[in-house]
Amino acid sequence: WAMAGFKVILGLFLVALYAPLFIGNRAYYLKVANESWQCPWLNSLFDTNYYECTVDIIFNLFMVMSPLFLLLYVANRRWLHFTAKRFLAGCGSLFLVAIALVLTFHYSRPYITSKDFSEMKELQGIHVNYSLPPIPFAYKETDREAHPQPPSMRHWWGTDPLGRDVLARMVFGLRIAFSVGVVAVTIYMVIGVILGALAGYFGGLVDLVILRFIEIMMCFPFLFFILTIAAMIEKRSIYHVMIIIGLTSWPSVARLTRAEFLRQRELDYVQAAISQGIQMWRTVFSHILPNAISPVLVSATFGIASAILYESTLSFLNVGDASVASWGELLNMGRKEPQSWWLIVIPGLAIFIMVALFNLVGDGLRDSLDPKLRE
Repeated sequence: WAMAGFKVILGLFLVALYAPLFIGNRAYYLKVANESWQCPWLNSLFDTNYYECTVDIIFNLFMVMSPLFLLLYVANRRWLHFTAKRFLAGCGSLFLVAIALVLTFHYSRPYITSKDFSEMKELQGIHVNYSLPPIPFAYKETDREAHPQPPSMRHWWGTDPLGRDVLARMVFGLRIAFSVGVVAVTIYMVIGVILGALAGYFGGLVDLVILRFIEIMMCFPFLFFILTIAAMIEKRSIYHVMIIIGLTSWPSVARLTRAEFLRQRELDYVQAAISQGIQMWRTVFSHILPNAISPVLVSATFGIASAILYESTLSFLNVGDASVASWGELLNMGRKEPQSWWLIVIPGLAIFIMVALFNLVGDGLRDSLDPKLRE
């Protein structure tokens, strides 16, 4: 079940990654009379007026660069023979440089759909040939003929009260879900591992201070805590949501890391490293941490599911980012429009399935990393 859940998550990630290939209102190709061919779809991938959220720009960049990464992988297998760490480090560095270039030299062009452009030219007596994606709606595009509309042949999963296609918003909402889960978990993993490692390795006063800080953070009801912080920000974005969840979720990871370090530091290999005069930071992060990270990785898997659930909760309660395609926002619209059942069933089922999948993977990872359970 864990492997099946992992495969489904990987499939959903690929759907989110290649979403612009089959969803959007920019044509793959467009030809005006005797003019040369154009590719509005390609031009829109890094257009900040078409994709307002940086999350979409980064996903689009990854989509464009994925064939290059595949070629590099094949070349590494056949000719380069780099180690896995060097290959991943090289691909990661290349991707970070590409992100910096795209965010530095981004562009913004007037927002117009290929269909509207064609109709405008047809009124001028100019014929236009173009080909749209199978789902010819952008996730923020409003349909003047549908306010709201149940599932139909035009809108397969219906529309919301603003006339936006639910299927398009659900697919692009996958990008938001994965981004919130990964970024928030990364933030609180770094904080929790560092604080837990310091408390468990040094003990004494350092452990006492950090442990009291952890207990103070855990005294606050978590949901109300993040709601309070989010409500204090006037202009919230999806990045604020990621940071809030990340900065408030680290205590459990810190406690796990501390407990593992307290156990590991008494073992013979740690005492041998200390007696040989190995630097403290190298002992902590090169020797103890790799042996203490297993329960933290399991916690991170469950944390991704929790982060997705909390982001949906914030959007449902109108304290998230209303400008992105969030599943919680669709649920909130369904609450306001009780007759629009599809706005409740579809995103609610998607949230349930996503959280259940990550929990399945977390259970499987815990079983595989725990030798007692393997026995």
